[in-house]
Amino acid sequence: MNTRGLLDQLLKSGQQMLQDKTSGSRTAGKSSSGGLGDLLGGVGKSSSGGLGDLLGGAGKGGLGGLLSGAGGGALAAGAMGLLMGNKGARKVGGKVLTYGGLAALGVLAYKAYGNWQASQGSAPQNEPQTIDRLPPAQVEEHSQAILRALVAAAKSDGHVDDRERALIEGEFTKLTNDQELQHWLHAELNKPLDPAEVARAAATPEMAAEMYIASVMLVDQEHFMERAYLDELARQLKLDPGLKAELEAQVREVQ
Repeated sequence: MNTRGLLDQLLKSGQQMLQDKTSGSRTAGKSSSGGLGDLLGGVGKSSSGGLGDLLGGAGKGGLGGLLSGAGGGALAAGAMGLLMGNKGARKVGGKVLTYGGLAALGVLAYKAYGNWQASQGSAPQNEPQTIDRLPPAQVEEHSQAILRALVAAAKSDGHVDDRERALIEGEFTKLTNDQELQHWLHAELNKPLDPAEVARAAATPEMAAEMYIASVMLVDQEHFMERAYLDELARQLKLDPGLKAELEAQVREVQ
């Protein structure tokens, strides 16, 4: 099961669009339909709408316009958009997209660990083995845990109904021909939301940190149900309160 490739596509889905916006090289199609880079990076947007505005907005082409904009990257953006749904999407900043995909999570988790250890005033422990510092076999294990966290976070406001699950599965089917991965995603989308079950995927403290960062990126912390889910997930992941605060700070800093 190649979870790593799919997750990397999802996390990098707005990268090229953001770069195009920044360089002024966007096409007319991208200009009219927008992209995930606009929403995550806040580039060129005067309003504070979420991804739901892009997918459903009458003047912006909706999901069809997005998917026609940039090949596979747009397909990934469509899948990520459906995961975010109509909630007020967090605007994860351009730095995350610039780092690129899975490496971004590793960089943020590594920095959070460093700051947390420094604040404790204790001697540095072993260097954190975050996803950007691991051999391929371990990267795949981390990737599956992170993708599980993303899917769970998408369900944390209760918006994913049967119709939306079918739409999300349809977008993932376009992204990967891996039958095992498709069946795994189907099971994750359809199981009841359980922070304790999600947290059991974290085999190492670094995996726990990465899963939490991915969850913070996806949810709207001003939404009561989503904030409650994050707090319970952190408890089940056994995150030290100081580390939890540092992980959230790292996401805020790149907005």
